[in-house]
Amino acid sequence: MCLVADDGNRVVWSGHRDGRIRCWVMDGGDEDNRKLRNPFKECLSWHAHRGPVLSLTITSYGDLWSGSEGGAIKIWPWEALEKSICLTKEERHMAAIMVERSYVDLRSYLPANGSNNMLTSDIKYLVSDNSRGNVWSAGYFSFALWDARTRELLKVFNTDGLIENKLEVSSIQDVSVDLISASRKDKTQSSIGFFQRSRNAIMGAADAVRRVAAKGGFGDDNRRTEALVVTMDGMIWTGCSSGLLVQWDGNGNRIQDFLYHPFAVQCLCTYGMQIWVGYVSGTVQVLDLKGNLIGGWVAHSSPILNMTIGSGYIFALANHGGIRCWSITSPGPLDGILRSELSGKEFLYTKVENLKILCGTWNVGQGKASQDSLTSWLGSVASDVGIVVVGLQEVEMGAGFLAMSAAKETVGLEGSSVGQWWLDMIDKTLDEGSTFERVGSRQLAGMVIAVWVKINIRFHVGDVDVAAVPCGFGRAIGNKGAVGLRIRVYDKIMCFVNCHFAAHLDAVNRRNADFDHVYRTMSFGRPTSLSYTAAGQSDEALILENNFQSAEGIPELSEADMIVFLGDFNYRLDGISYDEARDFVSQRCFDWLRERDQLRAEMEAGNVFQGMREAEITFPPTYKFERHQAGLAGYDSGEKKRIPAWCDRILYRDSRSSSMAECSLECPIIAFVLQYEACMDVTDSDHKPVRCIFSTDIARVDESIRRQEFGEIIESNEKIRCLLKELCKIPDTIISTNNIILQNHDTLILRITNKCADEDAFFEMKCKGQRTINEDQKLSNHQLRGSFGFPRWLEVIPATGLIKPDHIAEVSVHHEEFQTQEEYVDGIVQNSWCEDSRDKEAILFVKVHGKYTTQTRNHRVRVHHCYSSKKSPIGSQPNSSRPVQGGVLHRSDFQRLSSSYDVVDQLQKLHNP
Repeated sequence: MCLVADDGNRVVWSGHRDGRIRCWVMDGGDEDNRKLRNPFKECLSWHAHRGPVLSLTITSYGDLWSGSEGGAIKIWPWEALEKSICLTKEERHMAAIMVERSYVDLRSYLPANGSNNMLTSDIKYLVSDNSRGNVWSAGYFSFALWDARTRELLKVFNTDGLIENKLEVSSIQDVSVDLISASRKDKTQSSIGFFQRSRNAIMGAADAVRRVAAKGGFGDDNRRTEALVVTMDGMIWTGCSSGLLVQWDGNGNRIQDFLYHPFAVQCLCTYGMQIWVGYVSGTVQVLDLKGNLIGGWVAHSSPILNMTIGSGYIFALANHGGIRCWSITSPGPLDGILRSELSGKEFLYTKVENLKILCGTWNVGQGKASQDSLTSWLGSVASDVGIVVVGLQEVEMGAGFLAMSAAKETVGLEGSSVGQWWLDMIDKTLDEGSTFERVGSRQLAGMVIAVWVKINIRFHVGDVDVAAVPCGFGRAIGNKGAVGLRIRVYDKIMCFVNCHFAAHLDAVNRRNADFDHVYRTMSFGRPTSLSYTAAGQSDEALILENNFQSAEGIPELSEADMIVFLGDFNYRLDGISYDEARDFVSQRCFDWLRERDQLRAEMEAGNVFQGMREAEITFPPTYKFERHQAGLAGYDSGEKKRIPAWCDRILYRDSRSSSMAECSLECPIIAFVLQYEACMDVTDSDHKPVRCIFSTDIARVDESIRRQEFGEIIESNEKIRCLLKELCKIPDTIISTNNIILQNHDTLILRITNKCADEDAFFEMKCKGQRTINEDQKLSNHQLRGSFGFPRWLEVIPATGLIKPDHIAEVSVHHEEFQTQEEYVDGIVQNSWCEDSRDKEAILFVKVHGKYTTQTRNHRVRVHHCYSSKKSPIGSQPNSSRPVQGGVLHRSDFQRLSSSYDVVDQLQKLHNP
């Protein structure tokens, strides 16, 4: 779904995948209604496109432009929209039909020499350049520039800035006209409609193939345009799937490129002198209008879908549905003060939660367990824990299965019926649905990992993500390797990794290499550098990581607050015979056996599992046993007589840098092992299942208390209050006149002066209404317009802009030849053009604001067009206006003044409303 807001009339337009556009109007009822959770009500809905509505924008003339598949762009004139919205409830049934048939199809405006590319590329983005009165439409790899008033195609170019070749499209236009003139029933059943849909389907399939090929290294898909925005200085910025940011001028010329983060750009937002960039990694970066990186931080743990400005804050919506906001003054001088003040009150808003986690690992040897075995392993101890993590190995094996698994992985498929059987059986053991909820799982060949969360803490668990790393046969086959699962618990990140490393006594180095490969390459698809510190990431998080550094090259697993490795690591006992091992096991002399443990020796040497710990082993070696034979007598007594070993292990690392550390926001997770044992009574496999129960203390922020402390700091700290007042002030500006009279083709230059000596000013020209003057000099009531919404007889350029300190911006207010607005029905003009000889008047507001405030200072300008064959109405021209007769004043864009006093001297005779 795409959205666009008409702030002039508090209307929101939404485009949907079913091809419909809906109109939502803010409820103008009593105060109680305005405080409702959803203050908007739907007032209009119509079928706009055959395919999904991919993009919407409102132009500087109030028209609604919509884009769909196959290059379809339709314009819905503001006059038709206004008429439909203003209908009474009794007439509302006519509104949808009236609007639906009022569209303008831009194909009919293309010359016979138009661009074929834009007729076939999906219109993913539509952006109105109100500074110049243009519209940008874009697909993934091409752009088109349109005149918003005349709807003329000005330019078509690709992502490199190269102008596209023009091709003959008259035949396509003929098809378009036939489609438009037919009734909906005829269009649906016509052969042309069939071929059009078939073409779109084939193009969609081709695009899917192209993307798959690009992922496989056969194409370049990182140049796709993923976001588009127009800044206040009139520049256009695009973001690419490679993370590249491209700056364009208003004429479609590529200016310069920037790359600050190697992840796909998802959205762009701009206000004042700053541009916010949202990435698929969950990172937000802030740039100035020249492209310099100001700061960046991890805003969410999942992709950022959209960002917007409201009430002085930048809001970011993440893929998981979370919304966070930051002041538009950040990064800035306030952040350091707030960080220091909040850190001093950390003890007030820090809360420590205790959570028990059960981790279990079992090499099932391609067998299936009984319900009693699962109950003995998991069910008997699960009632007192909040999270259950299970890792299985050798669920299925065999060359055929491994080959099929590898093939499925290449196309994004995973899992098997046997793996699902195990998940279902554990669901039953844990009373899934009533006590626990399974939140995620992953299977790679014979390895399975899954996590269950107790329902009463489910609200505090989210951002579940999975990963897999094969280590067998050239790092390509999953007979060895690892599967991982990452979750957020109380805003802290935990990673669980189920491993199966190389077998055999002498393969120590291969096992070490397997761990190293898993640790370095396991990737969950988005970064794990989630800095939930005291300065934290919440709705009041003005505190930012200004010195942002990319985590590129750092293993994602290293950035988790807690990590647990479990599985069949396959480390054996060195320097001991089978009979000796059996004797020591029967005597429970585990200390002597541990001295021979390969894993312990490799960890002490720093060769593997660096920085991790293991609880003391007090259970017998878990490998290798005869199936269905109870007791220690079940150790392998066959021909090979494999030496018993602790192959099945559980290791962990929490947030502590020393054993004396206390749980705090700086050290958010401290874990203690309550139980570490093997279930020796289970005989369904040649390995024994192992389980470990952790007691974890998790430090988290109590948001309600921190918000309260944050508010008290803002209110009580005088330095902060003065800074906020200074940052949010509106520059003092004056305009050269508040009354303009135009005759046919006249142009007058409206000058807007920024009297502030040290602050930039930003202005927007908006039309709040227009009216006509009849022959008897009676005025009609003003008709409200949409956002900007200039009438077609009036051209205002630039309608938005930036004014440097002590500078003057010049705005051209020009009268265009005015003829009655044509009406379209099914895309066809229904009435001829004729001259309108009535006088007209428009009320313009010049809205001025600073770089850090959404509040504005407004200047009111009355623009009166006097038809040339009539005399101007008496009293319509005050002394402060100077009409320009029959000529165009040449613009100088900006004048440099030495000081604000020079401004006053030059404009002392002008009226200042």
